[in-house]
Amino acid sequence: MPEVDLVFPRAYVEFVNPADESEVMRCDLTWLTSSYTCIFGQGCPGIYSSAPDVGCCTLGAHFAGKEDEKRVAGFVDQLDETLWQFKPSGRAVRKKDWIETDDEGERKTRTHEVDGQQACVFANRPDFAPPGGGGGAGCALHALAFAQGRNPLETKPDVCWQLPIRRTFRDVERQDGTTYTEVSIGEYDRRGWGPGGHDLDWYCTGNTEAHVAVEPVYVTSAAELTEMMGRAAYDELVRHCEAHVRSRSALALHPADPG
Repeated sequence: MPEVDLVFPRAYVEFVNPADESEVMRCDLTWLTSSYTCIFGQGCPGIYSSAPDVGCCTLGAHFAGKEDEKRVAGFVDQLDETLWQFKPSGRAVRKKDWIETDDEGERKTRTHEVDGQQACVFANRPDFAPPGGGGGAGCALHALAFAQGRNPLETKPDVCWQLPIRRTFRDVERQDGTTYTEVSIGEYDRRGWGPGGHDLDWYCTGNTEAHVAVEPVYVTSAAELTEMMGRAAYDELVRHCEAHVRSRSALALHPADPG
């Protein structure tokens, strides 16, 4: 089945964050109860046909801010040649080895080109075969997390571990003059990439090929959602997701899910 349309009926739930009454969580139940899973290394053709080996890691990762960059820098210092294919040899790693600025002056991970395929400098390629075994394609920072028994959300830039879940914030004023912050949790579809998202050769969230998980997104991405929402809000989300799974109609299913 081809990629589904971007616009289709969705079910949402809104609830006050139990840990912060100034926040109202707005969560896409259709996405969070879908059977999506990342299929990198299991059939993912990459977002650009010219770079099929690097998944969605072609453009480098923009940092969410100084704290995000500082946290990642601490883990970059821990990478060695068995985990990072493009680690500079014979000297200490410098910021310019893995950080660059885009045309708008925003800081991001540097890109590196191999055989015409451009990707994040931390994206090891399939021919990576370090001494002692291991290697292969994949994120060096992701590999570091597993080597240290960590969750990859600790070692990778925020945008990397959050994708393809999208969190946005909006200030809302009620008719009575009171205000709250709306925190939306939903699908990071093509539109989340900006205008260029429509030019991607392939994208996972709306493709049936990636909707093959046994458990739904709110379960498989529990660690990421907890980090993004907080434990109390995540626990409340689980309650709503479970109720939705029990009662949802065909209209509330993600169209990329198996029939």
